[in-house]
Amino acid sequence: MILVLNSGSSSVKFRVVDLADPAAGERGLIEKIGEPGGVPDHAAALEQVLDGLDAAAIEAVGHRIVHGGSRFHAPVVVDDAVLDTVRELVPLAPLHNPGGITGIEAARAKLPAVPHVAVFDTAFHATIPPAAATYAIDRELAARYDIRRFGFHGTSCAYVSARAADLLGRPLEDLNLVVLHLGNGASATAVRGGRSVDTSMGLTPLEGLVMGTRSGDLDPAVPAYLHRVAGMDFAAVDDTLQRHAGLLGLAGVNDMRTVLEHRASGDEAAALAFDVYCHRIRKYVGAFHAVLGRLDAIVFTAGVGEHAPAVRAASLSGLESWGITVDAARNEANERIISPDGARVAVCVVPTDEEHAIAEQTAALVL
Repeated sequence: MILVLNSGSSSVKFRVVDLADPAAGERGLIEKIGEPGGVPDHAAALEQVLDGLDAAAIEAVGHRIVHGGSRFHAPVVVDDAVLDTVRELVPLAPLHNPGGITGIEAARAKLPAVPHVAVFDTAFHATIPPAAATYAIDRELAARYDIRRFGFHGTSCAYVSARAADLLGRPLEDLNLVVLHLGNGASATAVRGGRSVDTSMGLTPLEGLVMGTRSGDLDPAVPAYLHRVAGMDFAAVDDTLQRHAGLLGLAGVNDMRTVLEHRASGDEAAALAFDVYCHRIRKYVGAFHAVLGRLDAIVFTAGVGEHAPAVRAASLSGLESWGITVDAARNEANERIISPDGARVAVCVVPTDEEHAIAEQTAALVL
């Protein structure tokens, strides 16, 4: 059995995976960490998870780590040196790497006799070409501080790309896809033949789509402007953009389910938040269609992508002339293919399973 810990910015997913029997094993989710009604912090959440497990059955532990920087392009066995490097990368993923580190520390203390493996969200995007990965800033400055596009949600993107190919009955190497991973964090990725060639997140998970609490794209001059006119120091600006922006900043709530409820009741702020969220997705679909040249399928995944028909429909509205169409009945029924029969571009809903993918990578490395 492999224990997989997926410690996000405000949640901890865990799963005990038996690769021979995917239906077996315990699983759970602790949400709203640090929020009203939730546990106070990641340490408390992980103590709750680990105290309920049969430690004797665990052969290895796989940890989802969001940012591997330029140091990690593949899974690695965790030792003290690896953990120190992941700590050094915290400034690049301040909402995520700390939770992953806490997960590693807690699990190593509880399960010291089994191997622990770090699987990095950034690894899948190591194939992005220089033209897409490079920011137009002073090249010596960029090289000194390793400033480039890294991309995230890579484990999910790789998994759902392969599952989409299975769903469509076509070889993955023949497909051009736009993968829309829409959860509390959200990203778009252009995938050509199973390899990432561009993605919306950048140096950190802040860039790109509108997210639960993160702004996504904005004018890079905004932080300096807020510093000058509002007197905010850069730590305050960073906190605002990371933890108090996105849906939370626009609508006062960071959960799309609540945004949709408020929108249905006539809340104008929620309606605008929804429109901004979907407009940004549509914009990236168009951009990545151009990057790929030919688009075979759009793949929705993760919490919002899998369960919010209104978001899927609004995000692709107006793209009919590009062969992108959503069948309303299929969409509302949450079918796996929600485009009409014969559509030039298939639109798919593919549940992600990052934990299973992490378990596979962990087993391949240490078992």
